Amino acid sequence: MLLVKAAIMGLVEGFTEFLPISSTGHLILAGALLGFDDDKAKVFDIAIQTGAIFAVILVYWQKIRDTLVTLPSSKLSQRFAINVLIGFTPAVILGLLFGKAIKANLFNPVVVASTFIIGGFIILWAEKRHENNPKLAAIQDVDQMTHLDALKVGLVQCLAMIPGTSRSGATIIGGMLLGLSRKAATDFSFYLAIPTLIGAGAYSLYKDRGLLSMADAPMFGVGLVVSFISAWLCIRWLLKFIATHSFVGFAYYRIVFGLIVLLTAWQGWIKWAA
Repeated sequence: MLLVKAAIMGLVEGFTEFLPISSTGHLILAGALLGFDDDKAKVFDIAIQTGAIFAVILVYWQKIRDTLVTLPSSKLSQRFAINVLIGFTPAVILGLLFGKAIKANLFNPVVVASTFIIGGFIILWAEKRHENNPKLAAIQDVDQMTHLDALKVGLVQCLAMIPGTSRSGATIIGGMLLGLSRKAATDFSFYLAIPTLIGAGAYSLYKDRGLLSMADAPMFGVGLVVSFISAWLCIRWLLKFIATHSFVGFAYYRIVFGLIVLLTAWQGWIKWAA
């Protein structure tokens, strides 16, 4: 049963990590329903994000390889790499400062449901603003971004430390509000995810290594493999989807799902948390 739960959590992670609907929020809710929400499960939730990141690396391998190969000589590659580093830095600093307090106080279904709803309305507002003024999307490609653009998106990404906000949602919608096209914001969100989630996973495993043993290896292995496969499928679908669609549908999903969680928790129909 533990491996089945690990596979379910891997599916949840892979299918939600790169959509603007909050993978952490969904993992908290799924973990509460499955009874998979102790301290070891929290480490597991963060660690399996690495599987989803390998899917990003696979899909974007051409750009990543070209950047690495030309990094010593190409100013364009150097600027791109520095932009990713700049965007990644705020999350490192604030995560180290406030991560423990946030986990202790905000990782619960009511907070997740509330941020689902608030985030949904923000997406609706951002898409309406984008639709009414297309000229706001001055940056059509990640290579056009300045260091200041990267810093702004990196600061917006820090909002995702509040569970239910969505890291990809914060960076994509935040990027659109800051002048990036939907495609450029989505691409930079994926690139920014690579150091952010690998760093978070490695730090969590190191910090909480005392909770783990070799007996946990099959559970983590199942979660990583399932999250990798489901994330790869999700990324390929999303890149096609954004070519002709907005994120409005995700906004309504967030609002409805958040309301359902709050209603069932208030009525006592579902015990979302112990």
